[in-house]
Amino acid sequence: MHADLIFTNAAAYTVDPARPWASSVAIHDGRVLDVGGDDLARDLRGPSTEVRDLRGAFVMPGLVDVHVHHALAGKADLYELTFSANAGLAEILDAVRERAAALGPDEWVLGGAWGSTLVETVNRESARRALDEASGGRPVMLSDDSRHNRWVNTRALELAGITADSPDPDGGAIARDPESGEPTGVLLDGASTLAEATVRATGALSAEQHVRCSERAIEMLHSYGVTAFQDAGVSVDILRALKSMDDGGRLDAWVVTSMLINDPLFGFSPIGEELIAVGDRFRSTHHRPDFVKIFLDGVPPTRSAAFLEPYLPDGKHGADYCGSPTMTPDELAGWLRGTARSGLSAKVHCTGDAAVRALLDAVAAVRTEGHVDVQYQVAHGQFVHPEDIPRFAALDVAADISPYIWVPGVIPEAIAGVLPAERAARMQPNRALIDAGALVAGGSDWPVSESPNAWEGIQGLITRQDPTGQHPGTLWAEQAITLAEAIEVFTLNGAVAMGLGTVTGSLRPGKSADLIVTDQNPFEVDPMSIIGTRVTETWFAGRQVFEAG
Repeated sequence: MHADLIFTNAAAYTVDPARPWASSVAIHDGRVLDVGGDDLARDLRGPSTEVRDLRGAFVMPGLVDVHVHHALAGKADLYELTFSANAGLAEILDAVRERAAALGPDEWVLGGAWGSTLVETVNRESARRALDEASGGRPVMLSDDSRHNRWVNTRALELAGITADSPDPDGGAIARDPESGEPTGVLLDGASTLAEATVRATGALSAEQHVRCSERAIEMLHSYGVTAFQDAGVSVDILRALKSMDDGGRLDAWVVTSMLINDPLFGFSPIGEELIAVGDRFRSTHHRPDFVKIFLDGVPPTRSAAFLEPYLPDGKHGADYCGSPTMTPDELAGWLRGTARSGLSAKVHCTGDAAVRALLDAVAAVRTEGHVDVQYQVAHGQFVHPEDIPRFAALDVAADISPYIWVPGVIPEAIAGVLPAERAARMQPNRALIDAGALVAGGSDWPVSESPNAWEGIQGLITRQDPTGQHPGTLWAEQAITLAEAIEVFTLNGAVAMGLGTVTGSLRPGKSADLIVTDQNPFEVDPMSIIGTRVTETWFAGRQVFEAG
């Protein structure tokens, strides 16, 4: 059999322990035909074979992101206002003012992401009125950096029907001024869906726009070398867009989707059983709706994450307040059991150690009942009790470590404001999980992380320092891992965690020919320079889908 394409003179890191390095990669019919030395070009070359001399360039498998919200990121890039989580209030208001000036009088100003450290700053009536002024009376909804909370203005509150008399929804809170009792405009966790549902009712995207959101996101992912990803919470509109793209030959990525069981964030409908019932209609060659998504708690900065030990006192909660999971043990086990019977795996959002333990307990029960083939992921797992670390491997539960907050930054700073210092500093035990045999898979949680640049995450994993240099210090340096381990986290491990381990994630004969070429070899540069790695070419199934200009 002759190859269609052979890359030669490459420094190819295969992520295949049987042959970790090669100088040539041969491709036939969209798959890796063989990897090896310079003899491949002689042995597998035919009359129509293209041979590319890479002049020593670094090659590796396409990157795999186990946790993104791709359509939301595409929508933000195409249709929304964006600003950094490091932006201050004045900068945010200026951005809103500029955006609003280009909109009609009743159009929404949508965007984000304001930093978690700004909660108290924006949680005031005066801040809401400043947002009113900046928007010129247009409705505004801005997401925070966790994407769990929203800040809205007076007009948005009116459209959502939120008043001083509105009760807090399940799993969320409408922040109120302590003196007047009026909503401040800050909507925490489940209360965010009140605004999201209003936006969807008054400014829903067309089917064509949904497709464009997915297309734009995948274009951006390709520029960072991502060829496979798992979307961590989808709607019917997103599922339909992916199916439409693949049917038209335009889905150039392996995509696994997670159907929402509960929804404290997005305001999607339908969810739960109704969504699961239609999910398989959207299955296609490159799209696999194989997971469900459960939110088992919230996020630490708003004290909605579930912990085994209390938060710092804040005057609003009791001294023993730990937060609580969104489901009882029986409810959680019931969902896992029911979806497992349908062959569906589960990604479960857990940020606090109590939520992690609750999930592990539920998985233990379901595994005992014989459901051993479905996959489970702890999404985030920022805090894990030491006693629970060995249970990941024992129960075959993958650690989806996302977003890139294993280094000092805005979100860790916000977490340090609500937890005792010793506990806040012990976040993302990646080294301990790997040493205990757990499958650790890398995710960006983009757009929670401002970009899906895996090299930012990889440098942080091996240094535990902020790769951007904006935030000094280290975060639990003992949990650093090696470069080889970090690359595996963002390639093969992610593929295995989302059920694509036999399809992609390494350059091994028979697998999809998904690979990237970069402008530097990360094994040959200073670890503090890894973030500077740039993808010059991205290939999916043997086709070039990105080339740097």
